[in-house]
Amino acid sequence: MTLTVVKTTALTGTITNAQLAGGIDLTSKVTGTLPIANGGTNSTATTFVNATTNVTGALPIVNGGTGATSFSPGKIAQVVHSKNTTYRNVNNNTLVTCMSVTITPSATSSKILILGSPNLSKDTNSTAVIHKCFRVVGGSDVATQVLSDHSARNNSSTVYNDIGYAAFQWYDEPSSTAAITYDYRIASQGNNANIAFNNYSSAGNFSSQITAMEILA
Repeated sequence: MTLTVVKTTALTGTITNAQLAGGIDLTSKVTGTLPIANGGTNSTATTFVNATTNVTGALPIVNGGTGATSFSPGKIAQVVHSKNTTYRNVNNNTLVTCMSVTITPSATSSKILILGSPNLSKDTNSTAVIHKCFRVVGGSDVATQVLSDHSARNNSSTVYNDIGYAAFQWYDEPSSTAAITYDYRIASQGNNANIAFNNYSSAGNFSSQITAMEILA
């Protein structure tokens, strides 16, 4: 009978590519953990995280979160601003659009705050400026904010009476996610009495502004 000698001592040295011919079955021949330094996870099992049920706490701002665990109503979602430098003269009681701003609410529960600072003047102390703000959707007027009439600051009969910046605001509840245009319109209380928007001449060195802010519910 021929005896076969089996070497039981550990092999040393480098395993060559030729010795690995045929490949290694990773499914059945590899055990243990692959270290992180070698591209592994240093774990023998894989754990999946359910973001719906297994994530709690606040996501930091540096990771794309808000740093808060809950949402507080009343936050400003967006601000749209418009500046107008066009001179307009109105001498009758027909309302004329002088400036506007368009905003599209992100939710039907949102409120819209309109802030305006039109520059106004007139040529006589016997009339007043009629001005209103209109909510326009799809080209049609659907709501109106009546603003208080303005009188002059002086009683001169030879120069325009400077009313100045007649600030106004409107807290609107449109209940819509459609694009909304807010028109600011003026008229003269009496016919043939001139009302001026952006200075009392066409020099164009004055400006008026209107701002729309969406406030989340």
